[in-house]
Amino acid sequence: MVSSSSTSISGKKKLFPRLPRTLILGALSLSAVASSSAAASSAANYTTQSSSRRTNSLDSAGSFVDDSGNNNNNTPTNNKFNNRWSISGSAAAFVSPPSAALSSSTGNTLIRAKDSDNSNNNSNSNNNKSSLVMKRTPSPPLLAFTSSVKRSFGLSSSLNMSSSTQSNNNSANNKSSTAPPMHNFRNSLNHSWLNHLSPEDPTNLEKSLARSGGGGRGGPGRPVFNGHYVSVRPTPLKNPKLVIHSPQMLEELGFRTDEVESESFIKYFSGDVDGAFENYMTDAMDEDDAGMSAEKLAEKKEIETWATPYALSIMGRRYTNNCPYGTGDGYGDGRAISVGEILVPRSPPAESDTKSGEEAERNSKEGDGYPRSASRYELQLKGAGQTPFCRGADGRAVLRSSVREFLASEAMHRLGISTTRALSLIVSEKGDTSNRPWYSDGNASTLPSMDDPRLQKYDEKQRREIISQLAVQQKSDPDMLVEEKCAITTRVASSFVRIGHLDLFARRVEMLDKSSIKETSRYQELEDIMWHACYREYYNEAYAPFHDAKDAKGASLALMEGAMTRISDMVGGWVRVGFVQGNFNADNCLVGGRTMDYGPFGFLDVYHPLSAKWTGSGDHFGFMNQPNAGYANFMVLVESLLPIIDANGGDGKEVREDILNRAQSVFSNAVDVAMRSKMGLVGGGVEMEKEAEELWGEIEPLLRIGRGDWTLFWRQLTYVAAKYSPAKKDEALDYDAMMSMLLGEGNINPFYDALTDENRASLRAWIEKWHNALTKCYNDASKQKTTEVITPPEETMRLANPKYTLREWMLVEAYTKADSGKSPGNPFPSASGDYSGVHELFALCNDPYGEGSSENHSKYYRRAPDESLRAGGTAFMS
Repeated sequence: MVSSSSTSISGKKKLFPRLPRTLILGALSLSAVASSSAAASSAANYTTQSSSRRTNSLDSAGSFVDDSGNNNNNTPTNNKFNNRWSISGSAAAFVSPPSAALSSSTGNTLIRAKDSDNSNNNSNSNNNKSSLVMKRTPSPPLLAFTSSVKRSFGLSSSLNMSSSTQSNNNSANNKSSTAPPMHNFRNSLNHSWLNHLSPEDPTNLEKSLARSGGGGRGGPGRPVFNGHYVSVRPTPLKNPKLVIHSPQMLEELGFRTDEVESESFIKYFSGDVDGAFENYMTDAMDEDDAGMSAEKLAEKKEIETWATPYALSIMGRRYTNNCPYGTGDGYGDGRAISVGEILVPRSPPAESDTKSGEEAERNSKEGDGYPRSASRYELQLKGAGQTPFCRGADGRAVLRSSVREFLASEAMHRLGISTTRALSLIVSEKGDTSNRPWYSDGNASTLPSMDDPRLQKYDEKQRREIISQLAVQQKSDPDMLVEEKCAITTRVASSFVRIGHLDLFARRVEMLDKSSIKETSRYQELEDIMWHACYREYYNEAYAPFHDAKDAKGASLALMEGAMTRISDMVGGWVRVGFVQGNFNADNCLVGGRTMDYGPFGFLDVYHPLSAKWTGSGDHFGFMNQPNAGYANFMVLVESLLPIIDANGGDGKEVREDILNRAQSVFSNAVDVAMRSKMGLVGGGVEMEKEAEELWGEIEPLLRIGRGDWTLFWRQLTYVAAKYSPAKKDEALDYDAMMSMLLGEGNINPFYDALTDENRASLRAWIEKWHNALTKCYNDASKQKTTEVITPPEETMRLANPKYTLREWMLVEAYTKADSGKSPGNPFPSASGDYSGVHELFALCNDPYGEGSSENHSKYYRRAPDESLRAGGTAFMS
């Protein structure tokens, strides 16, 4: 069972002194800063969770939108995380405690903001709010960086998705220059999800259909009581127009370059999967189709599409309260529909690269070449219309969110962090629209100044910390409805197996009598999804060695090990590049450790450990809390596999204790590696690791209080390392010059607030200490007896510290230009959208670690505009 207690990673030595108690519950009232007096009386009313995962429920005033496009609570109750960026307890940092503790002696709420807000896929704005209050921050967990920033969609051989494998397959990809568009794609379809897993059985389907209607919310929503998928057709967009595609992804999937502009391609990936092949039987018959009966030809022509059910767990706790049926049987893909799995041939590895001839035979035994000589990809349409899991929402995505999804997916890939990819973005041009709550121009946060009379009782450092904290917490709901163009993004991955998939079937197993568990269909569904996850994501590690022997326990253990490594690598990479996922529930965490669901995400402008764009992220999904959220999701995976281990002769309790204890170190180390790479302190042993931790502990408060720009600070430090590289023996050291280079000029200065004399002195001392450590680390590595070329530290830093990230103010400019008519009552501008900004950002994201053009440098290598740090829809969003 999942415990209702702490899910945090064990913290290291705390680096921050506690703020005076008066800063937490003092008489300072900032009610004027709060959004409204009415909000003060509308705090979240949470129900304490049972320690049993089966009965947990949440009574929440807030809601969030998940990938299904539905409202969903996202704020766990009774959080007791004792990690360094914690949520409650005396050692906690920047806490959101129960509202009862938030009143001053005058009865005013100190600081108010929302724990969670309504979906941008639901037109009804939810104005319920809960109060936030400041507490002092201990040290953050240091973050992780993968061993190579070149890791991408398929660096690991087990993913089998590296684009480099496609370069030798042009002849296979272009079967015939006269073949019609989508011909090769259609012939490559190979649906392992449908072939290996189960649909609803007829009895449960009949029972489900009798309750259709979304639990009173309307639409096709219905509870799904069993099975791993439901067949569902996408709803095509009207007047579809291709906005942008990824040439690399197109090639990797085996498409010809001319296919992307074809009518068939645009129809298929805008949801018209049947219309894309309406002339297929006459235009695209293979030689072996000759003489085939009409019935067989029709069967071959049919395209299968599906959506999947999964469960919701937040920070290790299971929830069912937002399910219309109160059971969790209504959660799943509400607007994401899978439109195919394909196999793309690639050159097989040399025999010497395989463990044995037996393994090579095993890898190809299904006759499809996967994974030895073919890569498997699943394609999914996001915004493809309603499914049984839509829960009353319209199932659509708008152009604004689709632009963000497409660009962020490809940007993350180029940043070297494992991610789902994007193939195409198609808009409904003068066709389908949806109403979404959004922000008016005047909807912005307001912060007190340093001269605010209410702050005068505190010293300067305390005032800066208060304002820094308020900048994170002051968020508001949308205040108007906007009619926006609908769009569909096609996202691609080796699989979309979520932790939530296993979580769902494990919950159902836990309700059974354990004495006869293995003979039940519910247990078989759980074991089947486990095997499928191994097959799709960890074939060589967890599937091939165990499947023939039917060793489900061994496969489950191997699956845990692989997921622990990949998920920790992923969240470490997020911190390295300044990415905040924003809604990191277990259903938004892939078993393969791949970033997905680019909804309320954001790349940092101003550093703060709890930064997040989404109004519902709370403290638990804040920037430096993401390793803890990843650990909590991994815990859900472990708990979901324990019934299999117990049923196959294992000791689930012992396994749980062992792997979760080890996972604490793995996730914490991932953070450490990331921060060492950003400072160039890679290698050097335990002593250097300790020094790197001290350096981070010293610079973190300065970045926080001085409101440092995460991207600019580390990139400017990289330039300092390059100019004064330890590898350049003849370069005279000048720490004052280093300081000047770090601070840059104009809007390249990485601090949004002017540094005080004290802070400047601290920064100067830190630079000297850092450079001494950099020199020692490099010299120690050079002395090691090795034939390997020593990488200069500035190169390590360059590949750890991107120059360009996809900041929200850039995205706003691009999607506003693309949908210039995005205003109440006027969804259609006089001319088609201007997508030049989308293409410009796509080109920029292709080389985030390079210097870029002079135009890119002047336009995008800069601090965020001041107004963007306060504007609703840019600084924060719902």
